[in-house]
Amino acid sequence: MNLPDLASIRAAHERILPYIHRTPVMTSASINEMAGCSIFFKCENFQKVGAFKARGAMNAILKLTPEERSKGVATHSSGNHAQALARAAKILGVPSYIVMPRTAPEIKKRGVRAYGGEIFECEPNLAARESTLADVVRRTGATEIHPFNNEDVMEGQATCAKELFEEVAHLDFLLAPVGGGGLLSGTALAAKYFSPGTVVIAGEPAGSDDAYRSLKSGKIEPAQSDTIADGLLTTLGTKTFPVIRDLVKDIITVTDEEIVNAMRIIWERLKIIVEPSCAVPFAAVLKEKSRFAGKRVGIILSGGNVDLERAAKLFSGTKA
Repeated sequence: MNLPDLASIRAAHERILPYIHRTPVMTSASINEMAGCSIFFKCENFQKVGAFKARGAMNAILKLTPEERSKGVATHSSGNHAQALARAAKILGVPSYIVMPRTAPEIKKRGVRAYGGEIFECEPNLAARESTLADVVRRTGATEIHPFNNEDVMEGQATCAKELFEEVAHLDFLLAPVGGGGLLSGTALAAKYFSPGTVVIAGEPAGSDDAYRSLKSGKIEPAQSDTIADGLLTTLGTKTFPVIRDLVKDIITVTDEEIVNAMRIIWERLKIIVEPSCAVPFAAVLKEKSRFAGKRVGIILSGGNVDLERAAKLFSGTKA
């Protein structure tokens, strides 16, 4: 495996800069008081397509050969990587074929279609995703760009933490959510090269805690699907897991109730929209306040693609 290093992460950042936002870092005195630490939120909910996924998808497509691009790109995704890949493909005039679970939020499906992506729906499980994608690739000849188990995607995601370290010095901790591990592995690699004193910790839903179990067992454990954080329902990849195992200090699991509470606080105090998956690392900080007390803590807010009707049900306590 050819892991991203300092030079390749810097090169990736230069490569994708014309196509992404350099997202803001936000703070809140009231949140700091509530959490008992100084938190710096890296707001990827303001990123193109509303999520950090714009970085990795664009980097991966830009590194394809002209011949590869001519045949198109394909992936499976619950939504944010799907939109990111469709957008990058449209910008570069590349066909995109997107496998999505039929239960994926409608807002994310609309986003994919708006960018010209062709959607192939499947049952909401990993086996169905992978078999449907294999069939699409076989029929189209497209290059698969995996949502996380891809070095070029990991390299692109690492640019998010790189920007945060350039703007905020001396972070004691940096937290990111973990699903398949593309963002987390990229974040851990960025910390290794740009801020080696920063401890990287992940937040994960208790109802889909395969990364937590994998870190404990030392091998990739199967995923579960019992959480409102729909963007974190995938298992770790063979390329992301070794990085996480070696460079991530810990994974803190949080309940759906804790996720909704964290999401509500961000909406109310920062006045910005984040999706459930995005609120998971902040929920982790609130859950273990003593660990972060008095520290400088970075949190990557991964995305803001929210189905507003579903969010209303979550905040009202109705089953979404």
